[in-house]
Amino acid sequence: MPTNFLTQRRLARHTMAIVLAGGRGSRLKELTETRAKPAVYFGGKSRIIDFALSNALNSGIRKIGVATQYKAHSLIRHLQRGWNFFRAERNEIFDILPASQRVEEGKWYAGTADAVAQNIDILEGYEADYIVILAGDHIYKMDYELMLEQHVESNADVTVGCIEVPREEATGFGVMKVDTTGRIIDFVEKPADPPPMPDDPDRALASMGIYVFDRKYLFERLLEDTENAESTHDFGKDIIPDIVRNGKAVAHRFTTSCVRKSTDEEAYWRDVGTVDAFWQANVDLTDFTPSLDLYDTDWPIWTYAEIVPPAKFIHDEESRRGAATSSLVSGGCIISGAGIDKSLLFTGVHAHSYSQMEHVVALPYVTINRKARLKQVVIDRGVTIPPGLVVGEDPKEDARRFRRTEKGTCLITQKMIDRLEM
Repeated sequence: MPTNFLTQRRLARHTMAIVLAGGRGSRLKELTETRAKPAVYFGGKSRIIDFALSNALNSGIRKIGVATQYKAHSLIRHLQRGWNFFRAERNEIFDILPASQRVEEGKWYAGTADAVAQNIDILEGYEADYIVILAGDHIYKMDYELMLEQHVESNADVTVGCIEVPREEATGFGVMKVDTTGRIIDFVEKPADPPPMPDDPDRALASMGIYVFDRKYLFERLLEDTENAESTHDFGKDIIPDIVRNGKAVAHRFTTSCVRKSTDEEAYWRDVGTVDAFWQANVDLTDFTPSLDLYDTDWPIWTYAEIVPPAKFIHDEESRRGAATSSLVSGGCIISGAGIDKSLLFTGVHAHSYSQMEHVVALPYVTINRKARLKQVVIDRGVTIPPGLVVGEDPKEDARRFRRTEKGTCLITQKMIDRLEM
């Protein structure tokens, strides 16, 4: 826990966080068929966007805007239900900024930078000294106040949040080449030969999509960018590289502001942008000591809390025992004579007698009927699993009926189930 958590948050009180939550999330396949990636469920009761929003709130930021675009209905509904406690009389602001053709007819958000540029007139009214730009689709805990402090102390034009990754894994990121002072001297998008860190030649600094700007400076750069016909109007592709060349860009290492019990623990950050990554990150939460601590009351993950009864386990007979081992079971679940192992069940899941679940991620209000056997699957919200369905034992049969990844994870939706019954 950062040592200044209980002290007055000087910089955060003068900061606005803008969360970019318009991403399609196409690599999550059918999980983003009706919802944007930031609205995808995670961790038993939360949505992915709750992590960036909770970090901002816990860091002391009380002015937050969320820019939405694609398939935004479920995301907006979640924000209205779960994040409606900000009070204007306390100088708190929580604004949803959907793409609404405010600049000209037919012009939606053209890129991440354009999503902010189109709302400059609104954001000017909040009179924040600093702007923190956040991606709304990553899982992590971070104290943005520490990043703000570095930004001010270094007199940077932009401070870029960076994670340390092995060089061989950095080829899929935007990578920062920095000098010994932390100043960014080059920015390379998905390089074949990532530049190493000055103090660790085996690792590289990859962008987290988190940026801190002085408000006035940011808006000037954005207005210039809107006039550039050759720009893609994106922070990572246009704004940041231009500042690296013509201004002062500084790297902020995630390890210095990651919220964790001790520096010996992993600096946890995950992009759950594929079905395999989504399944793995959720199942990892069932570990005896998971790398992501959801039980830390000093840095809670805020979300919409449904009014549901406690989880219920019934029946105690041989082969018909309502039981769960090494699993997370949310409120409203009924485990009726089913066996659950190393699985994560969201709100309102009903598992019926003689069914078996291993390494299963079941989103809210799933029903697993009798004698179903499921292994290494993700089940979308509201799906009804037929009696006796077996998934995870025959790869060819699984791939024929459902979406099966190369690593063996099966994604099941109601449309896939309905096709089985035709």
